[in-house]
Parts: sequence; C-alpha cells; structure tokens
Amino acid sequence: MRLRFALAALAAASALSATATGRAVAAEQGACLSADERRAVLAEHRAVPLARVLHLVKSKVFGEVLRARLCRPDAGKGLVYVLTVLARNGKVLQARVDAADGHWLGAS
Repeated sequence: MRLRFALAALAAASALSATATGRAVAAEQGACLSADERRAVLAEHRAVPLARVLHLVKSKVFGEVLRARLCRPDAGKGLVYVLTVLARNGKVLQARVDAADGHWLGAS
C-alpha cells in the first residue's frame, strides 16, 4: 500500500514538473533563433561558440546536455544560450549562459 502511494506521488510530481517545464519551453521557443539566424550571429562573432558553452555547462552541472538553443531573453537585448541538461540525480535543468561573453547565468 505504501509503495502504491509513493509511486502515485512520484507520478504526480513528475507530471507537474513536466507541465511547468513544458510551459517554460513553449514560452521561450518563440524567442529562440532559427538555424540560419544562429549561423549569422556566430559568423558575426556576436556569440561565443557552442563548444565553449558546453564545456562551461558540463563543469557546472554534472549530467548530459540534451538540447541547446540560442535565444533572446525577455527584455529582448542580447542573446542567451539555454541548455536542457539531464543531471546525474535525474532532474532536468535549464542552464543559461550569456552568449556574448560566455558567463554563467545559472540553472533552474
């Protein structure tokens, strides 16, 4: 009986987390650059290379990078790399790195 309750609670928590993450991703996708836009930004050296960002993120968050996007933040100025990371503890995190200078902005 306790096992069933624990499994039900785990399933509910996972569903809530997926819904919140899904909303955040959906809201952000409209502000992310297309492949052509990314190429142009990198060619103009307005963003650091993704390889540098991946190295930084892997040193801060131990896990596997599942997805990387180059997006405009809510304010519309500048660019931010948003990386989806599956951490070793099983949590899915959104890591953010300033695309202009490669500085760590955090993970949530």
